Amino acid sequence: MKLHGDREMEGCCERKAIADKLAALSHPARIEILQHLAGVEACCCKEVVDRLDLAQSTVSQHLRVLVDAGLLRLTPERQRSRYEVDRAALAELSQTVGQLLVSCCAPPADKRAD
Repeated sequence: MKLHGDREMEGCCERKAIADKLAALSHPARIEILQHLAGVEACCCKEVVDRLDLAQSTVSQHLRVLVDAGLLRLTPERQRSRYEVDRAALAELSQTVGQLLVSCCAPPADKRAD
């Protein structure tokens, strides 16, 4: 049996997860990394470093933020780890943000044109 407090906690956790994903997208380098990875099946950190004008340590930090937010998947391989976009997570985030914007930005019912 779920109590009212459980629903509030669940809603709070969902809002935090959305905020974490959006925060991960709040840096231009992470957006560029995500755009690059969206165009390839998967790649390693070095391939991203070669593509961007950033240090390897910086790219690694940005990749970690995107993985921690659930926007990228990390697959460890023998010598290199591979990163790929979690397309389902991005689609879900897109839908959620779209719904949020519609609910927040829609005019009040009494102000809508008939």
